[in-house]
Amino acid sequence: MIQNKRIAIIGVGNMGEALVGGIVKTGLVDPARIVAFDADRERLKTISEKWEIAAANDNTEAVRNSDVILLAVKPQTIPAALDEIRSIVTPGQMLLSIAAGVRTSLIEERLNVPCPVVRAMPNTPALVGWGIAAICPGTFAEQEHLAIAKTLLGAVGEVVVVTEKQMDAVTGLSGSGPAYVYTLIEALSDGGVKMGLPRPVALKLAAQTVLGAAKMVLETGEHPAVLRDRVTSPGGTTITGMQVLESKGFRDAAISAVEAATRRSEELGEK
Repeated sequence: MIQNKRIAIIGVGNMGEALVGGIVKTGLVDPARIVAFDADRERLKTISEKWEIAAANDNTEAVRNSDVILLAVKPQTIPAALDEIRSIVTPGQMLLSIAAGVRTSLIEERLNVPCPVVRAMPNTPALVGWGIAAICPGTFAEQEHLAIAKTLLGAVGEVVVVTEKQMDAVTGLSGSGPAYVYTLIEALSDGGVKMGLPRPVALKLAAQTVLGAAKMVLETGEHPAVLRDRVTSPGGTTITGMQVLESKGFRDAAISAVEAATRRSEELGEK
């Protein structure tokens, strides 16, 4: 389904390159069928040579003969990018946007072409192939277009389908979530150092503990509370530590962080 598609990528920043790399490394699409453009010509040259894809001279050249258009530019530059390509986009082309907060309705209205649009919210672990992305369809997108989006984004991690109304919550949770987890890892590491561990050892222990715990949740399918209880022995060290976390509002802080980030995403979307 995807092998014969021609892919245009507008914007090859960190996330754009991550997708290019994932698509090429997994063999989803032959590099010869991928063309990219970026306003930073030096970066474009670097990426095109690294992954052996074509480099276009502008957005219209990249889009003209493509089947799928991946919009991977910053949200504030989306209107200008859409204005540049609107005269050549056809109903037969699909747009996949990873611009945070940019709604499908804005893209559809700006293009004024009844082409299928799929909005996605990936996160930065996609850079190492461990991302999670949520996607939602626009007005003209069908199941086949969602399937294409899932395949492309699946090259750098997992994919879930949500409604567009849920995308702000996705941004607040998995979009911003890596920052919360990095802070947790740093704090755990600091705790280890405080109690006498060398920094490199403490950091490795903290990071691997978070990774291993996450894999336990995903691979066992057990509720996190069930897995936690298995670690928590009566009168032991874990329950003592958990009491401190609860008394400091750890759970409430995490919930409130997701809520606040979601509200901020809604505000940015309105703008």
